[in-house]
Amino acid sequence: MFIVLLRTVFLYALVILVIRLMGKRQIGELQPYEFVITIMISDLAALPMQDTRLPLILGVIPIVTLLFIKTILSLLQLKSQKARKILEGEPCILIAKGKIRYEALKKQQINLDELMEEIRLAGYFDLSEIEYGILENNGKMSFLTSNNSSSSSNSSSSNSSSKQKPKLPIIYVLDGELNRNSLTSSPKGDEWIINELKKHKVNSIKDVLIAMTDTNGKFIYQLHKDKGGN
Repeated sequence: MFIVLLRTVFLYALVILVIRLMGKRQIGELQPYEFVITIMISDLAALPMQDTRLPLILGVIPIVTLLFIKTILSLLQLKSQKARKILEGEPCILIAKGKIRYEALKKQQINLDELMEEIRLAGYFDLSEIEYGILENNGKMSFLTSNNSSSSSNSSSSNSSSKQKPKLPIIYVLDGELNRNSLTSSPKGDEWIINELKKHKVNSIKDVLIAMTDTNGKFIYQLHKDKGGN
């Protein structure tokens, strides 16, 4: 019994250490490959706990190997947009300008009841309030809502008090590389982006941490040296 207790304490401490080294994320925020690794680690730790005939090293080596794989994959994602797309996928627009994109909904295997539940849980009960509804890589939905008041029906008042509807942010540069994400990338050519950066006295894309337009269409950027611009 004492041996089982020691093995359990050791493996528990090892699993906690490995999970901490994998990064501070809640279960609901894990990417699919991270979730699979987490499940495999828990199973590998349980086997030596239950069967004392198995050497403890048979549980330790696979767990450390999975940690090494997770670290390598994380480094690949930091360096490569293609690796991020393969491992994590891309966000998907399910609602655009108050209209449900049914084909996108079918592709993600989400039914209308699930979509409407997500909308209600986010605090919205009218599709017309939502400019964009985006299914993120971790399975959660984010919403960009209109600032316009739906109660303003008079044409005279709408001309004086209406606000511009928010736009979907466009990311031009990510970590020194032109953004190739199909959701957030710019429809404009590479030359336009380079010329736009030159207008802000930025001569090299490699110096840019992020460059984008916000929901108001305003161009903003940040350099790797943390020098902001507008």
